[in-house]
Amino acid sequence: MLENIVLGVESTRRGFLEMKDARDQVMELSGRYHLKIDPDALISDITVGMQQRVEILKMLYRQNEILIFDEPTAVLTPQEIHELMKIMRELVEEGKSILFITHKLNEIKEVANRCTILRKGKKVATVSVQDTSKEEMSRLMVGRTVNFNIEKPEMTLGQEVLRVENLVVKSIHPGKNDVDDVTFSVREGEIVCIAGIDGNGQSPLIYALTGLLPVDSGRIVIMEQEATKMPTKKRYQLGMAHIPEDRHKHGLVLDYRLDENLILQNYDHEPFSAKGFLQFESIHQYADKLIQQYDIRSALGGETPARSMSGGNQQKAILAREIDRNPELLIAVQPTRGLDVGAIEYIHQQLVAQRNEGKAVLLVSLELDEVMDISDRIIVIYEGRLVANLNPAELSIEELGLYMSGSKVGVGYERK
Repeated sequence: MLENIVLGVESTRRGFLEMKDARDQVMELSGRYHLKIDPDALISDITVGMQQRVEILKMLYRQNEILIFDEPTAVLTPQEIHELMKIMRELVEEGKSILFITHKLNEIKEVANRCTILRKGKKVATVSVQDTSKEEMSRLMVGRTVNFNIEKPEMTLGQEVLRVENLVVKSIHPGKNDVDDVTFSVREGEIVCIAGIDGNGQSPLIYALTGLLPVDSGRIVIMEQEATKMPTKKRYQLGMAHIPEDRHKHGLVLDYRLDENLILQNYDHEPFSAKGFLQFESIHQYADKLIQQYDIRSALGGETPARSMSGGNQQKAILAREIDRNPELLIAVQPTRGLDVGAIEYIHQQLVAQRNEGKAVLLVSLELDEVMDISDRIIVIYEGRLVANLNPAELSIEELGLYMSGSKVGVGYERK
């Protein structure tokens, strides 16, 4: 940690690093700002929250007066977020200037004095945070009133759509499992969320469920059919749909047009294909229908290159493609990452609509408000293992943070 903090501004004497003075200075800053660290710990061995402290100490060590925090809470637990907010307030009291870039309205209200709102690359307004409500700020962000309350009627759960039994996915590091003996299920009419700090096995688990990563042991059952070794395409044919974590890498072909991206799952089926040839008229009509139905905004309609679309509209395109296939199981991985509050509202409404239609939804999210707002059940993953199965109605965000950090384990999930 110490080497990372002083990187680029090291003190040297006769060509050798002078680390004693640097260590003393870093530890003095650590004590003054309550940023407790182990200077000898490796970055690879510490939590994301601790890595955040290293970044803050980097700025303080360089005696910077203007500090820029760009989405600093994206991968932190509630406890770490609270601590970071406290540190930011202390820095301001000492006369530092902080530029805080975020889309999280609760955090803006907690620490900011003024808020400049951008929309489509242009300044919309600068407001006093104390005198402006979250609702008004969200309206300025998207140009309309945003509904933060998602209504979810009571549902009678149907049959099991996904069942995972004792799943193990080995790590590239010897003797370690990325997914370690994971068992859970998702039923018709519920949204089950996998919550956890980023890097605790969520990605390997989803890759295994979707057929992108081989399973070392355990079972995956989709619609009562053994799918553990089934190719991805066959899993889709069983009724699975997938909104991937990285919409650029796995969700879209960026150099294809929007209409071409909308048929990626069905290009070889009628009416889009006949006798080995694509039927462009049918493709255009289908794309126009989805563009209108899902409010996908683009300059040239279906002919728009996917690369030129905004993140929110790219995500809407993926959502439209996957939902229009009428899946029985929708796997949505961080579906609102990097989106404005208007796009987030829309995505949430679509996920809840799937649940209300009796579909099974498996959500993976780092956004704790999202986890609490739209989930029917929360399963917490820590270091590749499930540590709790929780009801959000009986849970606080702070308690969820304890499970996510490994400080608390649910009944029946104790390590054997």
